Amino acid sequence: MSKLYRSLPSMDQILDAVTEESDIGGLPRPLVKNHASDFLDICREEIRSGAITTSEQLELAALLPRLIAYVRVKSKPHFRRVLNATGVVVHTNLGRSLLAKSAIEAVAEACGHYSNCEFDLSTGQRGSRYSHVEQILCDITGAEAALVVNNNAAAVFIMLETFAKGMEVIVSRGQLVEIGGSFRIPDVMTKSGAILHEVGATNRAHVHDYENAINDNTAALMRVHTSNFRIVGFTKEVTLPEMRELGDKYALPVIEDLGSGSLYSLEGEGLVGEPTVQQTVAQGADVVSFSGDKVLGGPQAGIIVGRKEYIDRIKKNPINRAMRIDKMTLAALEATLRLYLDMDVARQKVPTLKMITASQESLKSKARRLVEAVRNELGDDAKVGMKKGFSRVGGGAFPEYDLPGTMVTVEPKKISVGNLKDALLDTDPPLVARIEDDTFLLDPRTLTSTELKMAASALRQAVDILKK
Repeated sequence: MSKLYRSLPSMDQILDAVTEESDIGGLPRPLVKNHASDFLDICREEIRSGAITTSEQLELAALLPRLIAYVRVKSKPHFRRVLNATGVVVHTNLGRSLLAKSAIEAVAEACGHYSNCEFDLSTGQRGSRYSHVEQILCDITGAEAALVVNNNAAAVFIMLETFAKGMEVIVSRGQLVEIGGSFRIPDVMTKSGAILHEVGATNRAHVHDYENAINDNTAALMRVHTSNFRIVGFTKEVTLPEMRELGDKYALPVIEDLGSGSLYSLEGEGLVGEPTVQQTVAQGADVVSFSGDKVLGGPQAGIIVGRKEYIDRIKKNPINRAMRIDKMTLAALEATLRLYLDMDVARQKVPTLKMITASQESLKSKARRLVEAVRNELGDDAKVGMKKGFSRVGGGAFPEYDLPGTMVTVEPKKISVGNLKDALLDTDPPLVARIEDDTFLLDPRTLTSTELKMAASALRQAVDILKK
């Protein structure tokens, strides 16, 4: 056994051999050395277990194919592209919304060149980074002023910290939501220094509940959109116009956290219950916060719009600097918002909206093309077909609504669908889909047209992995 250990190639030999490989030869030498060291440990374990018994098996020429494959796999970036065939459009775990082409180009421009991020080209003096998106946000939403921070949780936090630190904020019990990642409104309120004053019952709250709770220490009235759940049946919530009237009566600001925050009305698609930002501003909310990377379809951001006197106070909060967005987010957000200046253009060019509003005929056509691509790849290794099914908006929006569509079914032969799903995580690129009734389902709604053949190729790779 000691003789076999001595037969292992030296690290210098390995590194010299790897540098001659065209696709991985340019990798940093320390990185290759670390992976090669791990590979040699695997070889030593194979010697100990008896899997390797001769010196010939340890010659560099014999080990090199395995070594190259090992280094190639281990050297892939940890943050990688994934094919989303789940049918969940705003998939939180898969990066939420896809950016529009113009937004991607704007990010590349911002990254590759100097810019006027905080430079006023009209005066030649220092400018505000928010000026790039504030006016367009006001034009679209009808608000007097706007501000953008790094996500909606930050937006809610800074609003509360600015207006209500050490004072009470009145919220309905039915709106004390928790969303993914254990983000809870009561916890955020506590961290901001505001004091939660909850009113009403879980399923019913009335104007008099809020009015009876108002006292000398009340700083604001707050509404929270229950993005990821609904209370149905014997229910009652105070409307925004009612809240506005109460706020005027007692000179209190009305704050609205919209969560996902849509700029495009989806009621025509049969999706109700998600008020647009424009509607919320028009109905009298003083300050409104919402996400940039959910239904809006832009980059991760927390957008705050509302009356100028309140937005100006938030801008002056020192915490704002800790929450500000970078040039890439600014570039992507401005490019995305420009599409919303024409709602028909937004529907066609914002990927999130395009997926949500896709017609049944277009989805069926895409499913047919995916079936053909999968059959060409898998041949007799699987039975491939189509069936009706449902997609979801995701991102906490429209939780009780399904989006009808056409699914592609894959029933592999001699391979369990569970093993197929797991093997697809090791393909290049990985493919994420779902299992229903012991059938592997691909939803073409969340695959772009150029990804159909890639999805089929991933299935071929997974089946080959499981055959070994």
